[in-house]
Amino acid sequence: MNTSEANKMFASARAEEYKTKKISRREFLAQVTAMGVTASAAYMLIGEPRPVLAAGHAKQGGTLRIAMPVRDIREPRMMNSTEMGNLHRGFFEHLVEYQNDGSFVPMLLKSWEVNEDASQYTLHIRSGVKWSNGEDFTAKHVAHAIEGWCDSSVEGNSMKNRMKSMIDSETGKATAGAISVTDPLTVVLKTNRPDITIIPALADYPASIAHPNFKPNDLATLIGTGPYRLVEHEVGVRSVIERDTSREWWGSSVMGGAMLDRIEYVDFGSDMISSVAAAESGEVDMLSESTGDFIKLMDDLGWTKSEVTTGQTIVIRPQQKAEVDGKVPYSDKRVRQALALAVDNEIILELGYSGLGTPAENHHVAPVHPEYAKLAPIGRNVEKAKRLMEDAGMMDFEHKLTSIDTGWMKDTVDAIAAQLRDAGFKVSREVVPSAAFWNDWNKFPYSGTNWSHRPLGVQNLNLAYRSEGSWNESGFANAEFDTLLDEAMTIADADQRRKLMFKIESILQEEGVIIQPYWRSLYRHFSPNVIGAEMHVAREIYPYKLGFAA
Repeated sequence: MNTSEANKMFASARAEEYKTKKISRREFLAQVTAMGVTASAAYMLIGEPRPVLAAGHAKQGGTLRIAMPVRDIREPRMMNSTEMGNLHRGFFEHLVEYQNDGSFVPMLLKSWEVNEDASQYTLHIRSGVKWSNGEDFTAKHVAHAIEGWCDSSVEGNSMKNRMKSMIDSETGKATAGAISVTDPLTVVLKTNRPDITIIPALADYPASIAHPNFKPNDLATLIGTGPYRLVEHEVGVRSVIERDTSREWWGSSVMGGAMLDRIEYVDFGSDMISSVAAAESGEVDMLSESTGDFIKLMDDLGWTKSEVTTGQTIVIRPQQKAEVDGKVPYSDKRVRQALALAVDNEIILELGYSGLGTPAENHHVAPVHPEYAKLAPIGRNVEKAKRLMEDAGMMDFEHKLTSIDTGWMKDTVDAIAAQLRDAGFKVSREVVPSAAFWNDWNKFPYSGTNWSHRPLGVQNLNLAYRSEGSWNESGFANAEFDTLLDEAMTIADADQRRKLMFKIESILQEEGVIIQPYWRSLYRHFSPNVIGAEMHVAREIYPYKLGFAA
C-alpha cells in the first residue's frame, strides 16, 4: 500500500470515529492534517464547511496597537515565551500553522506527505517565496534550519527535544541521511523511529524560520519571509513592525495579504490594570490576553471578547535535583507527594483564576488533547500529606515557593502557598519581576511556571518530563516513563495512544512530579472594529490576519 492510500484509509477511519462521536472535531482535524490531509479535504470527509477567515473583510492600512509584554529578539530555537513568538511572527514565518479548530495548515510549506508509520516526511516548499533581502526561499534554507534544531550542543536550543527522533545519540546532531534536499523545493526527513509529533513541532513558536545569516544582536541581519519588518524595539517598553512595501509578500496572493501598515506592541507591565486603563483611554486597540477580574471590566467597555478552551496551564514543581542548605529535598518522592496531597486543585482554580477553567490531575495532559486519559480526581488529604512529610523527616524544612509577579500566576501560587501552610508545612514566598524570572525560570528549587498549549499531550511530556527534556524544569528522570513516551510518540491513532497515556499520566501523578491545578480558559478583548484578533488556543497572534473592519 502506498503512502497516499494509507493516509486516505487513516483519515476515513478517523472521520467515522468523529461521526460516531468517539473523537471531537479538533481531535479529528489534528490527527488527519498532521498526516498530510489538507484541512479542506478533512472537512469534506465529515461533510462540514471549512470556516472562512475574517481577514477577507478587512480594509487595507492603519496602525493597530496591542498591549503585550515585549521580550527580547532571539534566534527562534532559543525562544521561551509565546510573546516572543507573537512579535517574531511578523517577520519570521513557520513552515506549518496550527489553527484553533485543531488543524495544521501549510505556510512556507505548500504540502507534506507522511509514510504509513510516520518515519518519513516529505516536505514540499512553497514556490515564489522570497526573503526580505530578495533571495529565493528554498529547500536548502529549510534543511539548514532543521539541522540547527537537531544540534544538541547549542545551549538553550529547545527544538532539540522536538527533533529527538532525528538526532544521533552519539554525535548530538542530525543522524546521517535524516535530512535530504532532493530538489530546490523538497526536503525529505527520515526519523530513527516513527514519530507523530514532527508536523505539530513545526508549528510551535520556536520553529519559525530565520535567515541563516541572522544574529540576534544585529537587527541589520533580521532577514525573514514575513510581510513586516522590525523598525523599533525596546524590551519591556514597546516594539513596532511595519509592512515591508519594498517587495510583494507571498501571502498576498494566497491569503489576501497583510492588511495593516503598522503594528505597535506596548508593554504596560505585569499589573493588568495598566493595560485595562490604556484600553479605556483609547491608547490600545487590543489586549494580547485578558485575565481574572479584569475580564468583566473589559466586557463593560463594550469590547469584543474572544474565549477558547485550551491546554494552557500553570505548573508548580519541585526541582528534584536542586540543593537547598546542603539538602536535596525534592529528590524524596514522599516530600513531593506530600506537597501535592496538601493542595485542592478545585479551590486553587477558584482562588487563583476566578474559576475560569477546568481542574487538572497533576500530569500535564489536557482534556482537549487527542490522547488524554482521564485519571481519578486529585483529592486533598492533609493527614496523609503530614504523615509522608514526617516520614521523610522534612516537617521543619522551609519551602521557598517562587513565582512571577504577574496577576493570575502570582495569585495561583499564593493560594497554593496558603494551602501548604494550612496543612502545617513551612512555606515562604518569593515574587520575582518578569524579566528576572524568565532569565532563570528553570533553576528555582520550587516554583510556578505557566505553560502554553500544544496540539498533542505527548509534546508537553517530551519537552518537560523526559529525562533529557529541553525544558525539564522539574529534574524528573524516569526510565519507564521515557520508554513509554517513546512508544506513545510512534502511534498515530490517538485512541490507541490513549492506552499508553493512562500509564504515563499515572507515573507523573504517583511520583508527585508537579502540582498542576487547572487548565485555564483564555480570553482576549479587542476593539469592535478590529478583526482577525480572536484568541488562539496557544495565545498566538498572527499579524497577517489582523486588520480593521472595512
